[in-house]
Amino acid sequence: MREKIKKRRIRLGLLGASAITLLLSGCGPQYMVLDPVGPVGKEELHLILLSVILTAIVIIPVLGLLVFIVWRYRDKPGNRAPYLPKWSESRVLEVVWWGIPIVIVGILGYFTGKTTFALVRPPENNIPPITVDVTSLDWKWLFQYPGQKIATVNYAVIPTGVPINFVLTSDAPMNSFWVPQLGGQEYTMPGMAMRLWLQANQAGTFYGHGANFTGRGFAHMNFNVIAKPADQFYGWVRSVKATSSPLTYAVYDQLKKPSVIGTTQYSSIPPNLFNGTVWADGGRYMPGMLPAQSMSTMKQSSSH
Repeated sequence: MREKIKKRRIRLGLLGASAITLLLSGCGPQYMVLDPVGPVGKEELHLILLSVILTAIVIIPVLGLLVFIVWRYRDKPGNRAPYLPKWSESRVLEVVWWGIPIVIVGILGYFTGKTTFALVRPPENNIPPITVDVTSLDWKWLFQYPGQKIATVNYAVIPTGVPINFVLTSDAPMNSFWVPQLGGQEYTMPGMAMRLWLQANQAGTFYGHGANFTGRGFAHMNFNVIAKPADQFYGWVRSVKATSSPLTYAVYDQLKKPSVIGTTQYSSIPPNLFNGTVWADGGRYMPGMLPAQSMSTMKQSSSH
């Protein structure tokens, strides 16, 4: 008898250790979605945790009942567990197993909708944002800074504590722009300009990647977003202007060709290059995003 109790305790101990290892494996900083550094990422993490808690209300009791029933009514000599099911309707049970999921879906839907609509606005309203036009190419990312009139490839630098208005399009197959520690992903599509607000509240280098398969060079479509204090950011802008070559239409045509390259930067950008790219494939913008330039100007730049 003592030997059976000892074996049972060992099995329970191993089961508990396995469960703790599994549950704590998501707490490390290497799981970037769970280690946000900005208000958008933190808001999305709160939504993830709420979803986990609400679904656990159903999943944990169901799994617990499954284990209990399998153990209690297992086919074993001498098992005298009564098996007396009642097949008639039980209104109490019907209310329980229909009512709880309906309440959970209602709560989850309310907070998901509230968060989704909140994230289409700037994280901070009292700080002037910076716009970065992002174009996904085969197989690289082009970042244009229309306010600073510079551009980079496969990396972006942003100031900390400032909302960044990422305007996204594609001049290649459809892709998805994702910086896990800053916030959720947004698609880049030819002929369309999408918007994604992100913000980093601490300095650092944050990994980004294309999250939509786009061919044999897809694995190389990664980039870094480097967040610096504002004075260092503007110092970096001055450095790029002073030491880099300009981005011309001829250089852009070379970038468009399928290839894998490293990082580079440009001291200037052609006027309306980004919007011309959008208009070249249809020119569709999200509400409130259509730039002030006339349609004819953008169409003209799209046919460079």
